[in-house]
Amino acid sequence: MAGKETKQREVQGSGADGLREALSGFVEAQVERLAEKASDKLTDVTGQLTDVAENGGSLLKVGSRVLGGESPVKAFLSEKAIGLKDSVVNKVKDAFGGGKGKSSSNKSMNIIEVLDVGVPLRTAYDYWTQYEEFSSFTKGVRSVSKGDETSSDWKVKVGPSSRSFKSTVQEQIPDDRIVWTSEGAKGTTNGAVSFHELAPTLTRIVLVLEYHPSGFFEKTGNIWRAQGRRVRLDFKHFQRYVTLADEEPEGWRGEIRDGEVVMSHEEALEEEEAAQAEDSENDGEYENAEDGDAEDEGEDVEEDEGEDEAADEDREK
Repeated sequence: MAGKETKQREVQGSGADGLREALSGFVEAQVERLAEKASDKLTDVTGQLTDVAENGGSLLKVGSRVLGGESPVKAFLSEKAIGLKDSVVNKVKDAFGGGKGKSSSNKSMNIIEVLDVGVPLRTAYDYWTQYEEFSSFTKGVRSVSKGDETSSDWKVKVGPSSRSFKSTVQEQIPDDRIVWTSEGAKGTTNGAVSFHELAPTLTRIVLVLEYHPSGFFEKTGNIWRAQGRRVRLDFKHFQRYVTLADEEPEGWRGEIRDGEVVMSHEEALEEEEAAQAEDSENDGEYENAEDGDAEDEGEDVEEDEGEDEAADEDREK
């Protein structure tokens, strides 16, 4: 009997110990959960206090709305909407130069494009000087009319926006480079294009533009890089047109420096013709000299042959 009672006490003791351990584990788990919740609440409170400090106390504004009779959800959403609107407006102002940062005059778009065209250097340059033809093979250029040898009026379209501007050539060196500026109601541009011979029938063209937009819609287009995409596509249209063209272009061969014409197209052609005539004359003189040398060599050979024949006759005698 005593043994049975002892075993029962041992079983009861081990069961109590297990219950205590399980209860202890449960309590520890609950304490850990409560601690995590308290930590999350503390983090939320810290974030709200940070919001109060950084965002002008939007939490306090929500509280005042609730005390005024609005529902907590409506008050919270209203304040968040106001904060979002202010954030968007500030970003738009910064993008369009209306904020406290730099003025819009300092914001520009730089466009740099390089293309290789399978034609001689002179051909590529002459095609570029035919501004009036650009509207026939590009999508952005609507019309170009030349005022004089240094200025031209352009009408172009970029997306839904149409614009016109006046372009003035500052420097133009045949088969080398063209530098210009343009001004219009929707922006100003500084541009340069240069031509580089890679092979007798391969020319590299480098186009550089610095565009300063003016006006809301132009600056919006500047954000989306609409102008750069339009230039890139039309530049490729120029490459296609020049590469597949059958006729030789009649380009403008004059020279401009500092915005002034220092050599007209006619003067440049006359100078080229004179240089070609001089080269032809020099080639003719060189050929005549070669012919004269050949005749002299022939006479010398005949004289040598005559002397040899006379010597042979003397030996026979």
